[in-house]
Amino acid sequence: MQERTYTTPCGEIHYWVNKDAAKASPQLVFLPGLTADHRLFDKQIEHFEGGYPVFVWDAPGHAASWPFELTFTLMDKARWLKEILDSEGFDAPILIGQSMGGYVGQCFAQQFPERLAGFISIDSAPLQREYVTGMEIWLLKRMEPVYRWYPWKSLLKSGTNGVATTQYGRDLMRSIMMTYDKDQDRYARLSGHGFKMLAEAMEADLPYRIPCPALLICGEKDRAGSCIRYNKAWHKKTGIPLEWIAGAGHNSNTDAPEKVNELIEGMIRRVGGEKA
Repeated sequence: MQERTYTTPCGEIHYWVNKDAAKASPQLVFLPGLTADHRLFDKQIEHFEGGYPVFVWDAPGHAASWPFELTFTLMDKARWLKEILDSEGFDAPILIGQSMGGYVGQCFAQQFPERLAGFISIDSAPLQREYVTGMEIWLLKRMEPVYRWYPWKSLLKSGTNGVATTQYGRDLMRSIMMTYDKDQDRYARLSGHGFKMLAEAMEADLPYRIPCPALLICGEKDRAGSCIRYNKAWHKKTGIPLEWIAGAGHNSNTDAPEKVNELIEGMIRRVGGEKA
């Protein structure tokens, strides 16, 4: 995987690609969740990079993509993603987004529906306004003080044990969170901004229709917010297939990487992709 950068008006985005994606199919784009970085998909990159064009980033403001002005929206984030993918020849990607990465994928679909070959949501949720309550949106806009004043050691513990059930998944998330060790202010601002722009995207009340083959993946032990409730409702409303990952938490791709990789392979077959 080669590390590259892309400059935006708010800062520089760092991302990793493994080969020229032009005219290759499928193209796999991995989008980590809020406060996580590209390492969240290590097990997926390891599995797929030998056969397919693969992309993963440190999302704006995260890890290597810092310093970054936290004034952008989810739509900005999706637009920058599209510009980067254009520059790398990713013209028909399968977007695979975990948590916040799934929301970015939905904003991408809203703006560039003709560009998607497939969409996989991993422990994410729908962006449509109808799925959330007014109180949930109100709370999302006010999370920064919570992360600012919560004791860091407690945050570190809940941020690792609360999102993964396996030792690998917890150790990985702890390592990722240590990026913000001794800089809780940065962690709080990044988290607060992420939840605020999520609330604003929901309030926009856009269709966020998924115009391509799609799959919902959710850990049976996902305790992050109301993720399980949202996925049940999303599946019921849209008919998008929903796969429950036994024993997995919010980061189900780290708790059960073999199973999640198998499901991604299923999507590749579904869209008719072949190894490049």
